[in-house]
Amino acid sequence: MSTEAKFGTNVAINGSRLWDSLMEMAKIGATPKGGVCRLALTDLDKQGRDLFVQWCRDAGCTITVDAIGNIFARRPGRNNALPPILMGSHLDSQPTGGKFDGVYGVLAGLEVVRTLNDLNYQTEAPIEVVAWTNEEGSRFAPAMVASGVFAGTFDLEYGLSRKDLDGKTMGEELARIGYAGDAPIRGRELGAYFEAHIEQGPILEAEDKTIGVVTDCQGQRWYEITFTGQEAHAGPTPMSRRRDALLGAARVVEAVNRIGLEHAPYACATVGLMQIHPNSRNVIPGRVFFTVDFRHPDDAVLAEMDAKLRDAVARVAQETGLETEFEQIWYYAPVKFDAGCVEAVRGAVAELGYSNRDMVSGAGHDACYLARVTPTSMIFIPCVDGISHNEIEHAHPEWCEAGCNVLLRAVVAKADAT
Repeated sequence: MSTEAKFGTNVAINGSRLWDSLMEMAKIGATPKGGVCRLALTDLDKQGRDLFVQWCRDAGCTITVDAIGNIFARRPGRNNALPPILMGSHLDSQPTGGKFDGVYGVLAGLEVVRTLNDLNYQTEAPIEVVAWTNEEGSRFAPAMVASGVFAGTFDLEYGLSRKDLDGKTMGEELARIGYAGDAPIRGRELGAYFEAHIEQGPILEAEDKTIGVVTDCQGQRWYEITFTGQEAHAGPTPMSRRRDALLGAARVVEAVNRIGLEHAPYACATVGLMQIHPNSRNVIPGRVFFTVDFRHPDDAVLAEMDAKLRDAVARVAQETGLETEFEQIWYYAPVKFDAGCVEAVRGAVAELGYSNRDMVSGAGHDACYLARVTPTSMIFIPCVDGISHNEIEHAHPEWCEAGCNVLLRAVVAKADAT
């Protein structure tokens, strides 16, 4: 029996309530240009977590927090012996992040719970809304580390020992803000996981599509590279005698861009963080630390990009006389989402009559790790001009409502499919 037969086409989430919740959460860590800054495990992240937990309790959910700080809000089903259907995303942001990245998926999940409460409808299996810790990887690398711990990709000790640039660990900061939980990380069976998210790219809006049915997720490799040369005075030191660490880094930055272009149109190659020492206008840089982010939906191509980067770093080091430190700090292979979950999303879209297209996610998401332990899929909605990880990131209320309506029907279909 379809969800349309159960709910009718007139049943929908409360779009105004969802929007109001998004705007209320956006007040926490609000930035001057309309975005948010809620770095993982900061006091602002704690405030966002506290508000989410309170809203979930108000909706009748029970709360558990695991040892890596993931928050689970559970709504009982008719048969609580069945594995739960999860939905969620993350509450942390980039330093100059937007109001929708991650938080939309968490609050869309909460709105599903609220809507089921309004309907006095109890699903067969329990459902849970989850807020994953440190998805962004902006403060603690790598990204998605807590969902990775949950899925068994990383062990708990690894996750808790991740350090920010000030040397503070995730474990220390979880304890400080009161979210070092005691629920088991793994060991329970899950029914499925759905994640609603803004696309973070321009395709849906450009093609005037309301929903992206996400079938796959690109693989990623993250690197940390350090070039060490010799600090020296910018005036008396002849050009021929310099060991300029920034020169070496700049050549690798150019190589990274070239590698991305050589594997177009699907490759993405980015240097997003750089630290220069001593960072003085009249001192030749003696040390430069920077990061590289590679993405591609084909694992073989991703490996080829990796080889080219390693060759470029070795060549530049030899040409410039610099010492190098090179580490791949994170890798996950491309992901194909579960056919049954994808069809649940597709079926919901068909019932609702939304324009749509299949998509491969260009960004990494917690769903990419959850796919290793439970059937998983994602639902994309457009964002204006494809802009994300930016304070001006925006999604129209009707887009947010549409994605949440799809989430509602997909989750209920799975929760009642016993």
